[in-house]
Amino acid sequence: MTVNPKQEEVNEVVSSGNKKWLFPFILVTSLFFFWGFVHNLDPILIPHLRKAFNLSDLESSLIDSSVFIAYFAMALPAGYVMRKYGYKSGILIGLVLFGLGSILFVPAANSLQYIYFLGALFIIACGLTFLETAANPYVTILGPASTATRRLNFSQSFNGLAAYIAPAYIGPMILSGKNLTQTEMDAMNASELQNYLLEEAASVKMPYLVLGLIILAVAVVIYFTSMPDIKDEDKEGADGASFAGALKSVKLRWGIVAQFFYVGAQVCVGSFFIKMATTAAGIGEDSAAKYLGFFGLAFMLGRFAGTFIMKYIDAQKLLLTYAFINILLCILVINGTGMIVVYGLIAIAFFMSIMFPTIFSMGIEDLGHNTKIGSSLIVMAIVGGALLPPVLGMISDKTGSIQNGYIVPLICFVVIVFFAFARRNDRINNNAGE
Repeated sequence: MTVNPKQEEVNEVVSSGNKKWLFPFILVTSLFFFWGFVHNLDPILIPHLRKAFNLSDLESSLIDSSVFIAYFAMALPAGYVMRKYGYKSGILIGLVLFGLGSILFVPAANSLQYIYFLGALFIIACGLTFLETAANPYVTILGPASTATRRLNFSQSFNGLAAYIAPAYIGPMILSGKNLTQTEMDAMNASELQNYLLEEAASVKMPYLVLGLIILAVAVVIYFTSMPDIKDEDKEGADGASFAGALKSVKLRWGIVAQFFYVGAQVCVGSFFIKMATTAAGIGEDSAAKYLGFFGLAFMLGRFAGTFIMKYIDAQKLLLTYAFINILLCILVINGTGMIVVYGLIAIAFFMSIMFPTIFSMGIEDLGHNTKIGSSLIVMAIVGGALLPPVLGMISDKTGSIQNGYIVPLICFVVIVFFAFARRNDRINNNAGE
């Protein structure tokens, strides 16, 4: 792996155990928690806003689209900022956008306009694009390359912790439990209907306002914290970074495709969890939110367990195994009935847990000066979370069954099996040639 002198200096300082970098590492790892937290409020927002604005499954999927389209739009600008100004600058810009977007939920709720919620989510996601483009590769360079995948899985484990806390503890604050039928809403006079919609919309204000203020406070702390950084030379050529150079990597090209389908699968499974639980298992919205918390808990436990297992099992082999298991679980939730569907979805979360960081670290492996460009391109692939959920929603609306829509994540896991198999063969061939 080609490493520039500045990267060698950072690696030497961090791997030597210098305690002055411990606090910056903790701060960066906390970012994984925060963006995981806001992402895992989206499955709560979807049924909540579907109810408040009387949306179809396809229309409610635009919540995911407004979030993940930002990754496609902002990943390259984020990569440029970090190449020119370093990781810390990218993190600070991301936190400011994240915080401001969260605070904008207050006027969005007051306006009772669905488009304003989508706009606030888009601004949040622009911030998350900067954070993920910066934090993911930043963690991989802070230490030996041989443990980069385990290190990233460890930091991403706190993303999993947020996946449990957000729906389990914040979800009940947003979901009112009031599920009026269209007939009941039609029977209301204009004033009663307006008050009902205002009450439903207002429940999101306090959680997002508090989150926004916390994020801006974290930005202030990071601004005044000294952090190791790497700035690439702003030039093209053999010793500089370039898109053409990055895309010569077969690993990166495979990683972009795999990440597109993985994020699409994760968003499809999580965002429609409550709809699946309430329809296939027949449980109430409040109970479904609690099970969504267990979904997040399984995701978190899977991250920690996967980080441990990777000490003994090759990452490519583990990814291949987990993706194949999730194909079988998708078949189960498509054809199952009752609580077995809910338990199947929770199991999918466990086996999805290692996929994002594992695919990410494999994709940027051996990129050298092109690491930040490669990171931007893989983050752009998160647009799969914008494009695939509407496909699931459309299938659900057309067939009248949300379970039929889960053919979409099943196909996604098939693609990941091919990615993991190809990378495993590549690793075997490389070892054979040594």
